[in-house]
Amino acid sequence: MLEEVEQSLMAVIADIAWSQWLAALFLLVMGAVLASLASRGIARVMQARTSRHHSVMLRRLVFYVVLAIFVMAAMREAGFSLDVLLGAAGILTVAIGFASQTSASNMISGLFLLVERPFELGDYIEVEGTIGEVVGIDMLSVKLRTPDNLYVRIPNETLIKTRVVNRSRFPIRRIDLTVGIAYAEDVERVESLLLGLAKREVCVLQEPKPFVLVTAFAASSVDLQFSFWVAREQVLEGRSSMMVAIKRELDRAGIEIPFPHTSVYAGSHSEPFRIELIRNQSNKQQDEIDVSETD
Repeated sequence: MLEEVEQSLMAVIADIAWSQWLAALFLLVMGAVLASLASRGIARVMQARTSRHHSVMLRRLVFYVVLAIFVMAAMREAGFSLDVLLGAAGILTVAIGFASQTSASNMISGLFLLVERPFELGDYIEVEGTIGEVVGIDMLSVKLRTPDNLYVRIPNETLIKTRVVNRSRFPIRRIDLTVGIAYAEDVERVESLLLGLAKREVCVLQEPKPFVLVTAFAASSVDLQFSFWVAREQVLEGRSSMMVAIKRELDRAGIEIPFPHTSVYAGSHSEPFRIELIRNQSNKQQDEIDVSETD
């Protein structure tokens, strides 16, 4: 019995066309190597002529096209009928398309994003309250890295349907700060102080010019809008440093910045709070001395 099994196994091994399978394996390895080289070469050529986004997409397209050609050649060399495989692949593609309509919608949305180019790799965008740097743009989704180093995946269909804010599309950004001053203060004086502060700050651009507007008469303050322009790389530090400088400048000039006060109220049925003034022993002795001298 064991001898029959060994003879059958040897017959199967002898029937395998080892030369064809080795040739197919060689085609697969060579295809992977050539696809990698071709994709890197096209990326270097297109890097200076197109955007980083298009360069990455074209690199992937070239890689998969070259690899698919060698895979088909390897399967044909191994003895597979390409007509049967293509027919099965067509049926499988239709079935997968009906089963995964969301993925098909994301792929179509990815093509629209590729043509429209609302953002590119390295841009900071905001989508439904999520802010992050674009680190990947694929056919199904866009990958973001948030400022606190989180990895966020957003489907392409969501990017087509919702509002997308590109925070780094233009080289400069405007910062709007609300400054509240007391009603007794001189508005024109405060405006002059703020504009002078904008001239002294290094991060503030002088063109476009900074400006100050009166925006509201609030309950306890006159609200001013102080607007100035900075480079897009200095938005966070420019806002923080300017707020610190405004506080220091208004304190130096004696300008009052009003703030809300809180009163404690225990209800209509509670008795009034009793307040007692407590003096230290030295004050009491001084009062006794003053009384004795008066007598």
